[in-house]
Amino acid sequence: MKNPFILWILVLALIPEPGVLGQYSVSVSKEGVSVSLEEYNSAFRNPMKGFREFFSPGVDKMREEYPFPYGTMVKEYMQWNMLENTASDGVEKIVDYSNHRWEGVEDVNMKVIPRVYVVWVEPWHGGRDKDPDNPDDMNGSHWPSDMLPEYDSPYKQIPGSVGAMVDPEDISTPIKGGYFAPEFPERVSNLVRKIGEAWDNDPRVAYVEMGIIGEWGEHHDPDISTYWPPHDEPVHVAGRTWLPGIEKVLGDAFTEAFKNKKVMVRYAYEFRDYQFGIYWDSWSIDQEIDRGYNEMLKLADRWKTQPIGGEITWNWGSLGLKGFKSFEDCVKDDSTRQLVIEQIRNLHCNHLGGITWADFNDPGFIPHADLLQRSLGYRFVLSSFDYPGQVDCGESFNIGFQLTNQGSSPFYYDWPVEISLLDSKTHEKVWGKVLEKVKISQWMPGENWSVTENRYLEGPPVYNISESLEISANVKPGKYIIAVSILDPAGMAPSLRFANTNYFEGGVHPVGFIGVGRRIKNFTLDPSMFYDIQSDKSLKYSIKK
Repeated sequence: MKNPFILWILVLALIPEPGVLGQYSVSVSKEGVSVSLEEYNSAFRNPMKGFREFFSPGVDKMREEYPFPYGTMVKEYMQWNMLENTASDGVEKIVDYSNHRWEGVEDVNMKVIPRVYVVWVEPWHGGRDKDPDNPDDMNGSHWPSDMLPEYDSPYKQIPGSVGAMVDPEDISTPIKGGYFAPEFPERVSNLVRKIGEAWDNDPRVAYVEMGIIGEWGEHHDPDISTYWPPHDEPVHVAGRTWLPGIEKVLGDAFTEAFKNKKVMVRYAYEFRDYQFGIYWDSWSIDQEIDRGYNEMLKLADRWKTQPIGGEITWNWGSLGLKGFKSFEDCVKDDSTRQLVIEQIRNLHCNHLGGITWADFNDPGFIPHADLLQRSLGYRFVLSSFDYPGQVDCGESFNIGFQLTNQGSSPFYYDWPVEISLLDSKTHEKVWGKVLEKVKISQWMPGENWSVTENRYLEGPPVYNISESLEISANVKPGKYIIAVSILDPAGMAPSLRFANTNYFEGGVHPVGFIGVGRRIKNFTLDPSMFYDIQSDKSLKYSIKK
């Protein structure tokens, strides 16, 4: 490899450049330019991590301050009959309804987590009918019109409670129709095939929650298996409290339908023969520790390839007994917040919901929200970047950088990493090259979290990335800024950011000046040029309609 940079750099070999601010610094030697980079210490939006929102369509309105700095995902409960009202409905109906519900998410760099469901709350649990004036209303039952169940049910609502009971004489009485109809397994398999065709390559989709079975699609009432006792009765009754055989039906169907998107299921003790992520919708509630937290710990390294998420609900169980009225109250409480962070770190949690309308302008809430967001998911921090001070067009040169993942989980897709040259004045990209050998899904965090030391005892691995590149012959000689970015494949625009202060609006991390076809003397960027990463709301991606 030719490197004319060496011929003249000897004069500057031992002279570090002046003007260093913070931890951003540049040193020059005969080997080239070495840049030390400073970590950005606050929360900021990054794809597919952090706080996950939920909007009830036709009811909730988008925040005025949206997008906020703590999340980039929204849960979308998708009613079965809005996606498929008869068996003859095709994939186009699913695509059309998805476009209606998800309109504009790409413009604010949001991704969705869809969950198909049938019943919001069962009638015997106090469920309400769907609002006839709001076609998107979540309430009620959403069975396809050619599968309406008889709802001849032995369940009776307990007066003054959302709980249910069954009289002794009905202890073995099944529920007719619906989940328990003979045609249900084949019908649900066909539905999953269709949603796979619609969503598996949709860039708006982050992950897919399996859902379908039970209230809210949470895999209870009825249950998927008999591994755990039913919620409302002491023992399981086939054809009423649980669905024999449905675990394999759903597991096979979702595995076949989703080759590109990660699938998540409600409970860690189910679908053990499948590689699915988990959504634990009862985070940090004492009554759910064994059923949720402890069972998730048994999955060992599942988190390395599958996302772990869920939600915090403050209004029931042990959290409800503490008198919390909101998510803000939960995280303001020291013991609850510490427990949440401990569980995030130990389970390597990627995202949490239950915060739909938290007040992110509450000064007492902001530092806790910031801390939680930084704990959730990945957090890639560049420590150094090395490159030659001069390169010639049409010739190869080496770059290298070092990073760690200071978060709790990996990023679950291999988005491309790009090295680019930017115009030194306008910061517009004039050349870029995607690194061929890098797989960012393999950038792992630490393990074995210590509550007392507030760190992973096994620190995150240090990743050393190096690759040889060649600048196109049509790049004009001059002084440029060399930069690194991670691109969303949907449009190949910068999206995923490193947690570093050297940042330009638009998702690009500049590291220093470089000479192309000419010698330059100054390689250090002025840190006053850097843009606050949290303030950048310009990022978006593209979809094909």
